[in-house]
Amino acid sequence: LHDALPISPSKPPPSPASDEYQRAEAAARFIFSQTSLRPRIALVLGSGLGSFADDFQHAGKIPYSQIPHFPQSTAVGHAGQLVIGKVGDIAVAGMQGRVHLYEGYSVKEVSFPIRVFARMGVKAVLLTNAAGGIKFVQGRLVVIRDHLNLQGANPLTGANDERFGPRFPDMTSAYDKRFREMAVGQGNRLGLGIDEGVYAALPGPSYETPAEIRYLRTIGADLV
Repeated sequence: LHDALPISPSKPPPSPASDEYQRAEAAARFIFSQTSLRPRIALVLGSGLGSFADDFQHAGKIPYSQIPHFPQSTAVGHAGQLVIGKVGDIAVAGMQGRVHLYEGYSVKEVSFPIRVFARMGVKAVLLTNAAGGIKFVQGRLVVIRDHLNLQGANPLTGANDERFGPRFPDMTSAYDKRFREMAVGQGNRLGLGIDEGVYAALPGPSYETPAEIRYLRTIGADLV
């Protein structure tokens, strides 16, 4: 026993939450190393909308494959790059493509880009997608006012890091009322006739059955 090597105290292993924070911090630092712009607004551009970021002024494009820890988009029509530039005088970050649960990613990986935006100082995120209409006809523009999470997963499950936010966030006003009013008002001024609706999120990749659509309509979904 006298000849045994002394045991030095070891530090406890980092929690998964602190690991995620460090990964998000590393990704944000890399992005900032590629541009002098500091966006406060970010856009996640869904199917058919990625070309909007091609019109950014003074833009730089960063493939997701170059950003540390960033998930890679595999969906058809998703370019898989982050575009940082200006719309008018406003610096913005635009994701040309996203990742989905049906691609095999975990809910933590799917939501990771939003964690990165938070570490970049982004204060508002505009999410877009092509959705199926339950209440609305094809081609209608709809602003989401609330959602039904039927994916069987929540990105806040697991260890919580208070630096990202509270353990139990209030979802009463998840979709900012002022932003919604601005979008609907501007759409009406342009003659687009934008509506508001409740979005049902399902994991995919298969489309919903007729019975599922009847169920979603019954529980209050306008889009899926």
